[in-house]
Amino acid sequence: MADVTVFAPELPYTDAVPGAVLAADDAGLVVARDKLIDLTLHLRNKEGYDYLSCLTAVDYLGFEGRTDADRYEVVYHLFNTKKGGQPLVLKARMPASDPQVPSLIKVYPGADLQEREAYDLFGIKFGGHPRLRRIFLWEGFNGHPMRKDWKEAYHEDDHKPYKSRWPMGSYQWAEDRVPWGDNVNYPKGWDPDTFKPAPPPLPTIHEAPDFHSIQTERIVVNMGPQHPSTHGVFRMIVALDGETVVGLEPECGYLHRNHEKIGERNTWLGNIPFTDRLDYLSSMSNNFGYVLAVEQLMGDKGKPPERAEYLRVIMAELTRICNHIWTVGFLLNDLGAFFTPALYAIEERELILDLFEAAAGSRMLCNYMRFGGVVRDVDDAWLTRCRDIVFNRLDKKIDELDRYLTKSEILLARCIGVGLLSAQDAIALSCCGPQLRGSGVPYDVRRARPYSIYDRFEFDVVADDGCDVYARYKVRLGEMRESVRILKQALDQIPDGPIMNGKPAYVTRVDKGEAYGAVEGPKGELGFYIVSDGSDNAWRYHVRAPSYINLNSLGPMCIGYKIADAIVSLGAIDIVLGETDR
Repeated sequence: MADVTVFAPELPYTDAVPGAVLAADDAGLVVARDKLIDLTLHLRNKEGYDYLSCLTAVDYLGFEGRTDADRYEVVYHLFNTKKGGQPLVLKARMPASDPQVPSLIKVYPGADLQEREAYDLFGIKFGGHPRLRRIFLWEGFNGHPMRKDWKEAYHEDDHKPYKSRWPMGSYQWAEDRVPWGDNVNYPKGWDPDTFKPAPPPLPTIHEAPDFHSIQTERIVVNMGPQHPSTHGVFRMIVALDGETVVGLEPECGYLHRNHEKIGERNTWLGNIPFTDRLDYLSSMSNNFGYVLAVEQLMGDKGKPPERAEYLRVIMAELTRICNHIWTVGFLLNDLGAFFTPALYAIEERELILDLFEAAAGSRMLCNYMRFGGVVRDVDDAWLTRCRDIVFNRLDKKIDELDRYLTKSEILLARCIGVGLLSAQDAIALSCCGPQLRGSGVPYDVRRARPYSIYDRFEFDVVADDGCDVYARYKVRLGEMRESVRILKQALDQIPDGPIMNGKPAYVTRVDKGEAYGAVEGPKGELGFYIVSDGSDNAWRYHVRAPSYINLNSLGPMCIGYKIADAIVSLGAIDIVLGETDR
């Protein structure tokens, strides 16, 4: 569909912005590119869609019913943080000859990193974006690897197996296939010896305090990618005036392996263990979000039995406790407390990982959930051990953390008033999880749009209006208590019965269509947007990664504070680079 389609009068929002909505169906609204900003301003200001959760692109080259006139599509998922409910999905289509749309960064600042990702991997330009440059790949990289006509060495076919590997059986080292002696396809006419990357822009979002007593010189320094406080191979480009941060930009990509391209080459089922490698501290939650998305396209075939639903919730809430214990420990480590009660509490995490190992066969990369259920059941001994941990240990251990840490002089001095982020800014920057609820916004996917069987449990959405690092710490402490509360109900209610809908099968039949499945993971909204053409593989597989999108807030939180405070603000976001870079 090109941008000249005439809309019908009954289509939604046509009266507010004439000519904006071109078509509508169950999957969303197709909008005219030149009306996109006007429509989203109306949706944000008048209709309450204040939260841009997910922004991604799709290349429909070769897809049935699509032509070069509407080859590319940018998809936006908008939510109402006050009312909750299902997303409003917008789609802006564009021809192969002109892949560009207006940037929404001035309407939804949280579009920043997501638009840069779509530009990097698809080559779609976002007009008006102030920093439209690659975010995962280096500037000399040739091509945009998520396009359907981009071929990587030894991945010449769309799906496995690759003919250059099997069945022919012959191979050649990729390094021998290019004249530069490595696996980089340089653009035509590009000279690697003379290339110099442009310095990254470092805008001052908030004015830093003016210290007249000391004359200092503005300098730019790099924190990372090899730094003990960047939580992995992550780089912060920091502009300093003395010790005060006057500009900061996150730089990702050092762990990028194009997880989404891999996901489109794998079968539906074969992709489940790859989700474990995203946030590798929360693999059960990763499985959960992905299977929910695929099950939407499977219909009744993908509906899990009751016992499987309870097992999924139990595993997800145990994962949340594991993650938050780890996060509190890392935060204290960032503050300089190398041995803390938080590390003492990691004993409980190890006991939970013992449960994961007994149920799934692995402690961290669990690969436990399946479409229509879970891969294996747990016995009475497992449930007895789980009940002992949940009913007899976790509450006491969380109380110990609270007693030892919450009033700690170091924690109070280093965290209160640091990394301030107002509720309005947190929503605008698409923050999620404790990062959002620590700014006083009680938005939790488990309550806003309940999935699985979460609507059966009594629990509170924990929020704190301190809007600082200390508030995010307290939210995580409260969420652990609420997870224990959910676990007690789930363990009391879990029924007997089957754990799979039908027999396990390697080939998964998924209907043609698209779906967005999301869970409230430990770090926030973990979403999976998938497009199916009815085959054994996903046509489009996208991960809405909370670790990545929450980095939109890092610069605004750090500017005006000291460089040491930037470390604390980053730690309070709680990123895992496997999920950030994908």
